[in-house]
Amino acid sequence: MKFYKLKREAFSMITAIVIIVLMSSVAILIMNMSGKMVKETTAQYRQEQAILLANSYTEYAVMAVTANDRNGSSCLSTITGLVGDTALGYDITVQIAYIGTSDEMGDCEGTRKLSDTVANTDTPLTIIVDAYVKYKDLENSAADTNDIPNIVYHRRTVQKI
Repeated sequence: MKFYKLKREAFSMITAIVIIVLMSSVAILIMNMSGKMVKETTAQYRQEQAILLANSYTEYAVMAVTANDRNGSSCLSTITGLVGDTALGYDITVQIAYIGTSDEMGDCEGTRKLSDTVANTDTPLTIIVDAYVKYKDLENSAADTNDIPNIVYHRRTVQKI
């Protein structure tokens, strides 16, 4: 009778070990999926921030062109900005090109002029705004942030002034 009782205790020990191994495997799977979800959420957040910054700087460029005196001594062709720190922040560059008559472009005629023939004289000036937002992938495991390649979001807008 003692022999039968020992077999039953050994079976319980093996069952407990198998259950512990199964539970640890499930826990490892859950942790792996959780890490991937956090990584993907961070990437989506960074991309959404880049899209919103491109939209904001495009609107800012349109406002700056309407406020800028194109017949003065300066022509607005580039706007730059930095959001966040220099290593892992967002580097924004906005380039502005002009389409319009020479009278409307003023001093901007020599820089980034795409065309001077306008079919509609009611809106004689049109601008093309190219917004580039560069940022780094935070999940990249490079030791030096200069070795991490940039991710670039580009937005082009055509706006009549």
